[in-house]
Amino acid sequence: MTRPRTVVVTGGASGIGRVIAERFAVRGCPVHIFDIDAGAVARTLAENPSLSGTVGDVARADDVARGMQDAVASMGRVDVLVNDAAIPGPRAPLEEMPEDEWDRAMRVNLHGPFLWMKQAVPGMKSRREGSIVNISTGSVRTLPLNRSVYNASKWGLEGLTKTAARELGPWNVRVNAIRPGMVNNERMRGIVRRIAEQEGRPAADVEADFLQFISMRCKVEPEDIAEMAVFLSSRRAGRVTGQVIAVDGHIEWEQ
Repeated sequence: MTRPRTVVVTGGASGIGRVIAERFAVRGCPVHIFDIDAGAVARTLAENPSLSGTVGDVARADDVARGMQDAVASMGRVDVLVNDAAIPGPRAPLEEMPEDEWDRAMRVNLHGPFLWMKQAVPGMKSRREGSIVNISTGSVRTLPLNRSVYNASKWGLEGLTKTAARELGPWNVRVNAIRPGMVNNERMRGIVRRIAEQEGRPAADVEADFLQFISMRCKVEPEDIAEMAVFLSSRRAGRVTGQVIAVDGHIEWEQ
Protein backbone atom coordinates (compact mmCIF):
# COMPACT_ATOMS: atom_id res chain seq x y z
CA MET A 1 0.00 0.00 0.00
CA THR A 2 1.36 3.44 -0.94
CA ARG A 3 1.98 5.56 2.14
CA PRO A 4 0.29 8.98 2.28
CA ARG A 5 2.51 11.94 1.51
CA THR A 6 3.25 14.38 4.30
CA VAL A 7 2.66 18.03 3.49
CA VAL A 8 3.67 21.48 4.76
CA VAL A 9 1.60 24.45 3.59
CA THR A 10 2.85 27.96 4.38
CA GLY A 11 0.14 30.56 4.75
CA GLY A 12 -2.00 27.54 5.51
CA ALA A 13 -4.34 29.09 8.08
CA SER A 14 -6.45 31.20 5.72
CA GLY A 15 -7.37 31.87 2.11
CA ILE A 16 -5.98 29.68 -0.64
CA GLY A 17 -3.44 28.14 1.73
CA ARG A 18 -6.10 26.81 4.08
CA VAL A 19 -8.10 25.35 1.20
CA ILE A 20 -4.95 23.64 -0.08
CA ALA A 21 -4.18 22.23 3.36
CA GLU A 22 -7.71 20.93 3.79
CA ARG A 23 -7.75 19.40 0.32
CA PHE A 24 -4.57 17.41 1.05
CA ALA A 25 -6.04 16.33 4.40
CA VAL A 26 -9.23 15.10 2.72
CA ARG A 27 -7.00 12.92 0.53
CA GLY A 28 -5.59 11.30 3.67
CA CYS A 29 -2.32 13.24 3.83
CA PRO A 30 -0.84 14.37 7.15
CA VAL A 31 -0.60 18.16 6.89
CA HIS A 32 1.31 20.77 8.89
CA ILE A 33 0.42 24.44 8.40
CA PHE A 34 2.71 27.40 9.02
CA ASP A 35 1.24 30.90 9.34
CA ILE A 36 2.05 34.22 10.98
CA ASP A 37 -1.55 34.74 12.21
CA ALA A 38 -1.82 32.96 15.56
CA GLY A 39 -5.58 33.39 15.74
CA ALA A 40 -6.09 31.94 12.27
CA VAL A 41 -3.82 29.00 13.10
CA ALA A 42 -5.80 28.28 16.26
CA ARG A 43 -9.13 28.42 14.40
CA THR A 44 -7.92 26.25 11.54
CA LEU A 45 -6.50 23.58 13.85
CA ALA A 46 -9.68 23.62 15.97
CA GLU A 47 -11.80 23.09 12.86
CA ASN A 48 -9.40 20.52 11.37
CA PRO A 49 -8.20 18.28 14.22
CA SER A 50 -6.10 16.12 11.88
CA LEU A 51 -3.81 19.06 11.05
CA SER A 52 -0.82 20.26 13.03
CA GLY A 53 0.62 23.75 12.86
CA THR A 54 3.21 26.34 13.81
CA VAL A 55 2.90 30.09 14.21
CA GLY A 56 5.80 31.86 12.53
CA ASP A 57 7.08 34.32 9.96
CA VAL A 58 8.32 32.86 6.67
CA ALA A 59 10.79 35.74 6.39
CA ARG A 60 12.63 34.68 9.58
CA ALA A 61 15.08 31.80 9.26
CA ASP A 62 14.73 30.82 12.94
CA ASP A 63 10.94 30.66 12.67
CA VAL A 64 11.17 28.53 9.53
CA ALA A 65 13.67 26.16 11.18
CA ARG A 66 11.29 25.80 14.14
CA GLY A 67 8.38 25.18 11.78
CA MET A 68 10.34 22.44 10.04
CA GLN A 69 11.23 20.85 13.37
CA ASP A 70 7.57 20.90 14.40
CA ALA A 71 6.50 19.38 11.08
CA VAL A 72 9.00 16.54 11.35
CA ALA A 73 8.05 15.95 14.98
CA SER A 74 4.39 15.73 13.97
CA MET A 75 4.64 13.83 10.68
CA GLY A 76 8.09 12.21 10.63
CA ARG A 77 9.22 13.83 7.38
CA VAL A 78 8.15 16.38 4.74
CA ASP A 79 7.38 14.95 1.31
CA VAL A 80 5.54 17.96 -0.11
CA LEU A 81 6.10 21.66 0.44
CA VAL A 82 3.54 24.22 -0.75
CA ASN A 83 4.80 27.80 -0.50
CA ASP A 84 1.63 29.89 -0.41
CA ALA A 85 2.45 32.60 2.17
CA ALA A 86 2.67 36.01 0.51
CA ILE A 87 1.73 39.65 0.95
CA PRO A 88 0.59 42.09 -1.76
CA GLY A 89 3.05 44.80 -0.80
CA PRO A 90 2.43 48.50 -1.41
CA ARG A 91 0.69 49.94 -4.43
CA ALA A 92 2.73 52.91 -5.60
CA PRO A 93 4.66 54.27 -8.58
CA LEU A 94 8.21 52.96 -8.59
CA GLU A 95 9.75 56.27 -7.53
CA GLU A 96 7.37 56.52 -4.57
CA MET A 97 7.78 52.92 -3.39
CA PRO A 98 8.68 52.83 0.34
CA GLU A 99 11.94 50.96 0.68
CA ASP A 100 11.02 49.23 3.92
CA GLU A 101 7.77 47.92 2.43
CA TRP A 102 9.62 46.81 -0.71
CA ASP A 103 12.08 44.89 1.47
CA ARG A 104 9.31 43.28 3.53
CA ALA A 105 7.39 42.09 0.45
CA MET A 106 10.55 40.64 -1.07
CA ARG A 107 11.43 38.85 2.15
CA VAL A 108 7.99 37.29 2.53
CA ASN A 109 7.26 36.49 -1.13
CA LEU A 110 10.71 35.35 -2.29
CA HIS A 111 13.06 34.91 0.65
CA GLY A 112 10.41 32.98 2.59
CA PRO A 113 9.99 30.24 -0.04
CA PHE A 114 13.80 30.05 -0.31
CA LEU A 115 14.10 29.51 3.45
CA TRP A 116 11.46 26.79 3.45
CA MET A 117 12.98 25.06 0.44
CA LYS A 118 16.38 25.18 2.13
CA GLN A 119 14.87 23.35 5.11
CA ALA A 120 12.87 20.80 3.12
CA VAL A 121 15.29 19.87 0.36
CA PRO A 122 17.90 17.87 2.35
CA GLY A 123 15.32 15.31 3.47
CA MET A 124 13.80 15.10 0.00
CA LYS A 125 17.21 14.55 -1.57
CA SER A 126 18.10 11.86 0.97
CA ARG A 127 14.88 9.97 0.12
CA ARG A 128 15.28 10.77 -3.58
CA GLU A 129 11.69 11.96 -3.76
CA GLY A 130 9.77 15.15 -3.11
CA SER A 131 7.53 17.84 -4.53
CA ILE A 132 7.64 21.59 -4.07
CA VAL A 133 4.78 23.77 -5.30
CA ASN A 134 5.22 27.55 -5.27
CA ILE A 135 2.17 29.78 -5.58
CA SER A 136 2.89 32.62 -8.02
CA THR A 137 0.32 34.97 -9.58
CA GLY A 138 -1.37 35.74 -12.87
CA SER A 139 -0.07 39.29 -12.42
CA VAL A 140 3.29 38.01 -13.66
CA ARG A 141 1.55 37.70 -17.04
CA THR A 142 -0.42 40.95 -16.99
CA LEU A 143 1.94 43.18 -14.96
CA PRO A 144 -0.60 45.59 -13.41
CA LEU A 145 0.62 49.13 -12.80
CA ASN A 146 2.00 50.31 -9.45
CA ARG A 147 2.60 46.71 -8.32
CA SER A 148 6.34 46.58 -9.03
CA VAL A 149 7.38 44.83 -5.83
CA TYR A 150 4.63 42.21 -6.00
CA ASN A 151 5.27 41.50 -9.66
CA ALA A 152 9.04 41.40 -9.20
CA SER A 153 8.86 39.12 -6.16
CA LYS A 154 6.65 36.64 -8.00
CA TRP A 155 8.86 36.76 -11.11
CA GLY A 156 11.71 35.91 -8.76
CA LEU A 157 9.72 33.03 -7.31
CA GLU A 158 9.16 31.59 -10.78
CA GLY A 159 12.88 31.93 -11.49
CA LEU A 160 13.65 30.13 -8.23
CA THR A 161 11.15 27.42 -9.21
CA LYS A 162 12.76 26.73 -12.58
CA THR A 163 16.32 26.88 -11.28
CA ALA A 164 15.53 24.55 -8.37
CA ALA A 165 13.79 22.11 -10.72
CA ARG A 166 16.96 21.84 -12.76
CA GLU A 167 19.18 21.56 -9.69
CA LEU A 168 17.05 18.99 -7.85
CA GLY A 169 15.94 16.89 -10.81
CA PRO A 170 18.77 14.33 -10.43
CA TRP A 171 17.38 13.54 -6.95
CA ASN A 172 13.83 13.06 -8.26
CA VAL A 173 12.68 16.19 -6.44
CA ARG A 174 10.17 18.12 -8.53
CA VAL A 175 9.52 21.86 -8.35
CA ASN A 176 6.59 23.59 -10.03
CA ALA A 177 4.60 26.79 -9.68
CA ILE A 178 0.94 27.74 -10.03
CA ARG A 179 -0.31 31.10 -11.33
CA PRO A 180 -3.75 31.76 -9.82
CA GLY A 181 -6.03 34.18 -11.63
CA MET A 182 -8.94 36.21 -10.25
CA VAL A 183 -9.63 34.08 -7.20
CA ASN A 184 -13.11 34.16 -5.70
CA ASN A 185 -12.00 34.85 -2.15
CA GLU A 186 -12.17 37.65 0.41
CA ARG A 187 -8.90 39.21 -0.72
CA MET A 188 -10.14 39.63 -4.30
CA ARG A 189 -13.52 40.86 -3.12
CA GLY A 190 -11.69 43.44 -1.01
CA ILE A 191 -9.74 44.64 -4.05
CA VAL A 192 -12.99 45.03 -6.00
CA ARG A 193 -14.62 46.94 -3.14
CA ARG A 194 -11.61 49.25 -2.79
CA ILE A 195 -11.59 50.14 -6.46
CA ALA A 196 -15.37 50.62 -6.45
CA GLU A 197 -15.15 53.01 -3.50
CA GLN A 198 -12.24 54.95 -5.02
CA GLU A 199 -14.00 55.35 -8.34
CA GLY A 200 -17.56 55.74 -7.06
CA ARG A 201 -18.85 52.79 -9.08
CA PRO A 202 -20.84 49.66 -8.23
CA ALA A 203 -18.68 46.69 -7.29
CA ALA A 204 -20.41 44.62 -9.98
CA ASP A 205 -19.12 47.02 -12.65
CA VAL A 206 -15.57 46.78 -11.35
CA GLU A 207 -15.78 43.00 -11.33
CA ALA A 208 -17.08 43.05 -14.90
CA ASP A 209 -14.02 45.09 -15.90
CA PHE A 210 -11.79 42.29 -14.61
CA LEU A 211 -13.83 39.51 -16.18
CA GLN A 212 -13.92 41.03 -19.68
CA PHE A 213 -10.19 40.37 -20.00
CA ILE A 214 -10.43 36.74 -18.86
CA SER A 215 -11.06 34.45 -21.82
CA MET A 216 -13.44 32.20 -19.91
CA ARG A 217 -15.16 35.20 -18.25
CA CYS A 218 -14.88 33.47 -14.90
CA LYS A 219 -13.32 33.75 -11.50
CA VAL A 220 -11.21 30.93 -10.12
CA GLU A 221 -12.28 29.10 -6.99
CA PRO A 222 -9.67 28.41 -4.27
CA GLU A 223 -10.52 24.74 -4.73
CA ASP A 224 -9.26 24.96 -8.32
CA ILE A 225 -5.83 26.01 -7.05
CA ALA A 226 -5.92 23.31 -4.38
CA GLU A 227 -6.71 20.59 -6.90
CA MET A 228 -3.75 21.65 -9.06
CA ALA A 229 -1.44 21.64 -6.02
CA VAL A 230 -2.59 18.13 -5.10
CA PHE A 231 -2.12 16.94 -8.69
CA LEU A 232 1.37 18.42 -9.04
CA SER A 233 2.39 16.71 -5.81
CA SER A 234 0.96 13.34 -6.81
CA ARG A 235 2.60 10.42 -8.55
CA ARG A 236 0.35 11.11 -11.53
CA ALA A 237 2.55 14.15 -12.13
CA GLY A 238 5.73 12.20 -11.53
CA ARG A 239 7.43 13.58 -14.65
CA VAL A 240 6.18 17.15 -14.33
CA THR A 241 8.79 19.60 -13.08
CA GLY A 242 10.08 23.07 -13.84
CA GLN A 243 6.62 24.16 -14.99
CA VAL A 244 4.58 27.27 -14.28
CA ILE A 245 0.91 26.37 -14.72
CA ALA A 246 -1.79 29.03 -14.87
CA VAL A 247 -5.15 28.29 -13.28
CA ASP A 248 -6.86 31.50 -14.33
CA GLY A 249 -9.38 31.00 -17.13
CA HIS A 250 -6.69 32.64 -19.30
CA ILE A 251 -6.10 36.19 -18.12
CA GLU A 252 -5.38 38.37 -21.13
CA TRP A 253 -4.82 41.74 -19.42
CA GLU A 254 -5.66 43.74 -16.31
CA GLN A 255 -5.46 47.39 -15.32
